Amino acid sequence: MAYKSLDPSLQKALHKGLVIPAHPLALDQHRKLDEKRQRLLTRYYIASGADGVAVAVHSTQFEIRQPEIGLLEPVLKIAAEEIDKAAPDRPFIKVAGVIGRTENALKEAELAAKYGYDIALLSNGGMPDLSEKELIQRASRVAEILPLFGFYLQPAVGGRLLSYDFWKDFADIPNVYAIKVAAFNRYQTLDVVRAVCNSERRDEIALYTGNDDNIVADLVTPYRIPVNGKIVEKRFVGGLLGHWAVWTSKVVELLKEIKHRLQTDPASIEDLLAKGIAITDMNAVIFDAQHAFHGCIPGIHEVLRRQGLMEGRWCLNPKEEVSPGQLEEIDRIYKENADLTDDEFVTQFLERQKAQMVS
Repeated sequence: MAYKSLDPSLQKALHKGLVIPAHPLALDQHRKLDEKRQRLLTRYYIASGADGVAVAVHSTQFEIRQPEIGLLEPVLKIAAEEIDKAAPDRPFIKVAGVIGRTENALKEAELAAKYGYDIALLSNGGMPDLSEKELIQRASRVAEILPLFGFYLQPAVGGRLLSYDFWKDFADIPNVYAIKVAAFNRYQTLDVVRAVCNSERRDEIALYTGNDDNIVADLVTPYRIPVNGKIVEKRFVGGLLGHWAVWTSKVVELLKEIKHRLQTDPASIEDLLAKGIAITDMNAVIFDAQHAFHGCIPGIHEVLRRQGLMEGRWCLNPKEEVSPGQLEEIDRIYKENADLTDDEFVTQFLERQKAQMVS
């Protein structure tokens, strides 16, 4: 089988570690696509120093695929156009979320390929009747169209539990280049890491954290796994996160700091772990962990609304709103963790955008 391989420069960048925000969906007060704000968000992520975006994923709202809404193709197209127009002076990866049963997943992968996306973030959620073997067969077929970015989505937001054997088989698929672990669970995270370490393709697969409850700890922890009498070390090198859709320029600084300390002063990791606790607190509020993540997407939108990047926090589903007390909690984390927000950067970014429009 002749697979469409990932560009070598992007392969190299993936293994160095990238900041990949999960792209939100900007809507107007009528819950219709706000194309101007949607394009603005993509430009913000590029300007912030992010290394890519993931589009048509959970943060973009799965409802974009409903026929009466019909926003899957527009949001893929808009982000691709803005990235191509900006032509970032660094490797910048375009990740497309792909979901559903095999035929639907193939169609979505083909659509993403049409707009120049580099890799498919393949979700395994929403198909409880399919066996793990059938999921592997599905993944192998999608990999014939686009390189794969594996995705362990936590059950609380539509994912399913998957075994060590599943992830071992998945890692062995020739066109898999990365896996995002968003299990929000140490045991399940370890299953994926062990599986990758035990695969002959271990050096070809980059691990990315999606564990919003454990971001910094994932990024600084060396996983040392015994394999055939030897120790194989694997690390999470970057992240693909909904949490990174907000305060993104600070995220870029954080990942640079982590890389620098790991290379020059590993003993100072204790300070980073303390910062990680603050980030987890902020994530618990934005993602509404107290209410089983009900207000997750509106929480992201609320921060972007406060910064002026979105007009409102509307979602396609009118019932999807912030939970009671969530706005007050956002006020709290802003006061307690101002150094981890990037409002000043966003203000300067928006001023530059206005100036460019005038000129």
